[in-house]
Amino acid sequence: MTLIKSISGIRGTIGGKAGDGLTPLDVVKFTSAYAEFLKKRSSKKKLTVVVGRDARISGEMVSSLVIGSLTGCGIDVIDLGLSTTPTVEVAVPAEQADGGIILTASHNPKQWNALKLLNEKGEFISGEEGAELLAIAENEAFDFADVDHLGSITIIEDYIDRHIKMVLDLPLVDVNVIREAAFHVAIDCVNSTGGIALPKLLKALGVSKVTELFCEPNGHFPHNPEPLPEHLTELSGVIKKSGADVGFVVDPDVDRLAMVCEDGEMFGEEYTLVAVADYVLGQNLGNTVSNLSSTRALRDVTEKAGGSYSASAVGEVNVVNMMKAVNAVIGGEGNGGIIYPELHFGRDALVGIALFLTHLAKTGKTASELRASYPSYHISKNKIELTPETDVDGILAAMEKKYAAQPVNTIDGVKIEFDKEWVHLRKSNTEPIIRIYSESTNESTANNLANKIIEDIKELMKG
Repeated sequence: MTLIKSISGIRGTIGGKAGDGLTPLDVVKFTSAYAEFLKKRSSKKKLTVVVGRDARISGEMVSSLVIGSLTGCGIDVIDLGLSTTPTVEVAVPAEQADGGIILTASHNPKQWNALKLLNEKGEFISGEEGAELLAIAENEAFDFADVDHLGSITIIEDYIDRHIKMVLDLPLVDVNVIREAAFHVAIDCVNSTGGIALPKLLKALGVSKVTELFCEPNGHFPHNPEPLPEHLTELSGVIKKSGADVGFVVDPDVDRLAMVCEDGEMFGEEYTLVAVADYVLGQNLGNTVSNLSSTRALRDVTEKAGGSYSASAVGEVNVVNMMKAVNAVIGGEGNGGIIYPELHFGRDALVGIALFLTHLAKTGKTASELRASYPSYHISKNKIELTPETDVDGILAAMEKKYAAQPVNTIDGVKIEFDKEWVHLRKSNTEPIIRIYSESTNESTANNLANKIIEDIKELMKG
């Protein structure tokens, strides 16, 4: 059993002893700590929190505990039921709520669930706020309401529809051009809430035909729910057999978007953001942001358009903070996470789909032709295991010194640039490893670059 208490939420496997997994006692404790955290931040007499969940098997149980704990703390709850992460994020400010909780373990397998915690803007709480919340939980420094001051529950069942309307109302989403293109789209929603949201969205966008794969929101994931190429073979086969123009796949909470071309080949989750940013920059020139481990292709596309690119530390909160600092028109992460601030500051597969289909329709290209129009890079993802005694910070500092002649970024580990190649070294927060991501124009040179850095680290460890 596993329980991970991080700055942005509580994630764990269902069952086991309290403190070892995400048990009912842990759900109540951390929800109550979140309620106390919100009370400390507000002078309002009555607070409201939006709650939504993905379709995983434990969702109904966890939702009951979360809603009961919040109302027990005297907080009113708006229950969206089966929802998506971006839907909860847009609902928080729309309902003038004081926070939100999304019950989802994102791409983790079915035995996992999590409490993802939002502030009053519908954005993930910061690292400092997360640390404060964890301290409240550790000390169990929370109080419950008496019977006359319990919270109320309001159920809203159509928020995915409201979210879709917000997407369609965006100036850069062109329903007419999508309808005229008469697209045939195939989708894989891993039997979670994407199975509710994507068919509704595609119908509203005027897509002429939708081939659905795994769209029953029952939480029984038919394959590993992370939208990686090795998990999308069935969708790829369906696209080739049915003649679909493009395939979309989302993770269980619908904040990550991967795409498959009409020939069954992967568009590449790193290129989801690149393609959408290309379209947005063509209509609204500005700045872009992704994290240090994302492809250089976004920088190339941004600079070609006349904009400026910035890299943030890894993590959605860090991307959002950087986007605000540089007034970015679009940003996100290389895992298929599109953040379009015109709608909200959160990864949103629905807005990604709408903007991509508009772009595809306006270019008149096939998905594979569009993908081929972008700079081609390959990222190699590796790790090196360390002993618990290894001085990871010392190794990273030594690598920074060794490559001081190259452009080096140290806001999150060490990123070293070699012309258009780069390598990014980050220590894991949960295990004694250093993650080593490298990028080059092809797989072999990316792997060679990673291997060179790994040998450097091994030499340092010997010393």
